[in-house]
Amino acid sequence: MIKQEPILTEVGREVMTKRYLMTDMKGKTLETPGEMLWRVARHMAKAEIQWPSYAEASDGQGSQLANGEGVRYWTERFYERMVNWKLVCAGKAMFEAGNPGGTGQLSSCFVLPIEDNVDSIFKTLGEAAVVHKNNGGTGFNFSKIRPHGDKVKNVPKAASGPVDFLRAYSAALAQILQGAKRQGANIAILNVDHPDIEEFIKLKAEDGTIKNFNISVGVTNAFMEAVQGNKDWRLINPRNGEVWKTVKARELFDLIAQYAWKTGDPGLAFLDKLEADNPTPTIGRIDATNPCGEIPLLPYESCNLTSIVLSNHLVERKGKWEIDWEDLERSVKIGIRFLDDMIEVNTYPLEAIRQMVKEGNRRIGLGVMGFAHLLIRLGIAYNSSEAVRLSERLAKFIRQKAEEASLQLARERGPFPNFDRSVYVGSAERYRNCALLMIAPTGTTSLIANSSSGIEPVFSWVTLRRSFNEDNRKNAPTREFMMADPELERYLEQELNQSQRRKILAQILKEGTIKRVKEIPKKVRKAWVTTHEIGPEWHVKIQAAWQKWMDNSVSKTINFAQTAAVDEVEKAYLLGWKLGLKGITIYRDGSKLDQVLNVKGGESQLSADVTATRTTEPCPECGGQTQFADGCVSCPNCGWSKCSM
Repeated sequence: MIKQEPILTEVGREVMTKRYLMTDMKGKTLETPGEMLWRVARHMAKAEIQWPSYAEASDGQGSQLANGEGVRYWTERFYERMVNWKLVCAGKAMFEAGNPGGTGQLSSCFVLPIEDNVDSIFKTLGEAAVVHKNNGGTGFNFSKIRPHGDKVKNVPKAASGPVDFLRAYSAALAQILQGAKRQGANIAILNVDHPDIEEFIKLKAEDGTIKNFNISVGVTNAFMEAVQGNKDWRLINPRNGEVWKTVKARELFDLIAQYAWKTGDPGLAFLDKLEADNPTPTIGRIDATNPCGEIPLLPYESCNLTSIVLSNHLVERKGKWEIDWEDLERSVKIGIRFLDDMIEVNTYPLEAIRQMVKEGNRRIGLGVMGFAHLLIRLGIAYNSSEAVRLSERLAKFIRQKAEEASLQLARERGPFPNFDRSVYVGSAERYRNCALLMIAPTGTTSLIANSSSGIEPVFSWVTLRRSFNEDNRKNAPTREFMMADPELERYLEQELNQSQRRKILAQILKEGTIKRVKEIPKKVRKAWVTTHEIGPEWHVKIQAAWQKWMDNSVSKTINFAQTAAVDEVEKAYLLGWKLGLKGITIYRDGSKLDQVLNVKGGESQLSADVTATRTTEPCPECGGQTQFADGCVSCPNCGWSKCSM
C-alpha cells in the first residue's frame, strides 16, 4: 500500500505514536507512521470524486484524469509531500482523518459569537462545549456584553459584565478534557473601549483559575493615535452607545503593557487591520481569532491548517545551500488543494459552522515551519536585515503560488459560495477560498518533522531530555541525556568526532550559547542565534515581513529578557502597529508565576548569554522541560502541549 516510511527521530516517533497513530481499546498501536500518513492522504483525496480531477501542471491545469483515477492520483501526491516532510498537516487532522475511532472533526479552532443577552451567552457556551468535546479550540469577543453594574430590565447595577461571564466560560470548559488528557485552548478578546477593560487587563494576574484562556485587548487605530497624542479615551457602554467613563489613552496603554510585562497577558489584536483584510465584510465583522491568533475568523468560521517545512525545500549546489523554488511551488499548490479537500471531507460539530465554512467562505490556512533552520543552513542571522528581506521574498512567493492554486481550483470547482458577497465580486479574481495563508505555532507537529516551529527562532541549542522506564510504577525518569537541536547536531556530526561533540554539547548546555565555542568557526557562529539573543525589534520585524503577505494572520511571540522595562514592551506594541501586524503577543522571561522555561542569570542586555534550566512547572505527562511560545506551552520531549497545532 505504502512505498516508504517517513524518517523520524526518536522523539518524533514517540510523539507520533502517542498523539496521532490509531490504537485499539487496549492502547495497542494499529498502524505505522507511514500508514497513518497514507490514511490522512487518502481521506483528504476522497473529495476528488466530486469533480473532474486534473494532473499536476506547473503552468496551470494539467490533463484530465480518467473517471475514478483522481482519488488515487491525489492520494499519492498528498502522501509524497507528507512522508518526505515537505508538508505537515495539523495534528488534529492527523489523528482524525479517516480514523473510525475519532470524531471526524478536522478543524483545529473556531470563533463563536456572543450577544448581550443571557440566552445568547449560554447558547454559545453550549456550542463551545460541543466544539471542545470534539477536540476543537474556541475564540470569543466579549465586547457586546454590557458592563458590570449596568442595569438589566430597568434594575440598576444588576449586570454581571463580560469578565464574570469569561470566568463562567473558563470554569465550564475546563471540565471537558480532550482525549481524556488536556483542556482545549481558548482566547477571549475585549475591545479597548469597553467600560470593563481595566478589570479585563488585570484578569490573568489576579485570577489564577483562568488558565485555559489566552486574553487579548482589541485595539483600534483611533486608540493607538490617542496614545501617541496623550489624548482622552472614551469607554462606551455597548448596550446603548453612551459614554460610561473617560480615561487617558496613554494610561490605559501603560496598564496593558504593565500587565503583559508581568504575566505575558494580555496581547493586542489590531481590530482595524483585522477588518481591513476581511474578504466578506457584508456578512460580518472580524473581531476575534482562533486561540493562537493566526486565523481571524467570522462567527462560526473554523481554521483548517497545514504547514510547509521550509528547511526541507533546500538543495545543496557546489557546497552551498539554496532554496528550491520549484519544489516549494509544488508544495504550496498541493497544500492548497489538500486544504480545500479537507473542507469537503470534514465533519462539522454545528450546522452553522458547516454553512459558514463549507457552504460559505471556505477559508483555509497554509503556513510554514522550519524558518529558523532554513536561515541557519543559508548562513543568515535571524536578527538581520537579510532575514527580513528573505522573509518577505518567501512570503510573497508563497502568496503568489497559493493564489494561482486557488484560482485554478475555482476554475475546476467554482469559487467559494460567498464570492458574490465578497470584496472580489466584479473582478476576475474568482478564488476557491476567501483566504489562504497563515502561520501557526506548530509546537507539536514540528517535533515529528524534526524542524524549528513556525517562524520562531531556535529556543535553545541543547536541552536535557529525560527517559522513562515503563516498569517504574512511579513513572519516574531513569536517566537524563543531552539533546541537541537538529541543525546543531547535523553540523557537529559533519565536522567533529564524537568526543568533541560531547564536550561541545556540555559547554553549550552550561553557557546557553555557541558564541564561545571555538571549535565552530566564527562565520558559522554569527548566524546561530537563539530566542533570547535576539532583540524584540527583530522579532517584530520578522513577524511584520511575513504578515505583509499573509491574508490571515501570524502567530509569534515577541520575547524579552527578564530585566526588560515596561516601556520596551510599549515600543514593541507601537512598532507592531506601525508595521501592520494583526496581533502581537509578548513574553518577558520569568514573568509568569508558573513559568515553563527559565534562563540563567538575569543579565541586563537582550543579547546576554542564556541557558535552559530546570522548569518551575514540568511537563505533566513526562516531567521534562517545557517551553513557552505564541501563548502556548509545549514539551519538546513528549509532545504534550496547551494550544499547539
